[in-house]
Amino acid sequence: MANENVTEKKPPQSVGFVPERLLHTEEAAAIIQIHPKTLQRFARAGAIRGIHIGKLWRFRASEIEEWIQRQTAS
Repeated sequence: MANENVTEKKPPQSVGFVPERLLHTEEAAAIIQIHPKTLQRFARAGAIRGIHIGKLWRFRASEIEEWIQRQTAS
């Protein structure tokens, strides 16, 4: 029985990480109440963090909230 000492490898278990849903430009812009093209311009300029995937922009809701907090704090 040569296989008795072989340990079975299992894939690593997730530690409860749940990725945050990414918002489309239109969804994120609606939260801030600005035009989607304005939001994309802010993202290109680095004023707000976004993820550029091909021709599309995606935004984390938490980044939108942080941007709103920074704007209202100043």
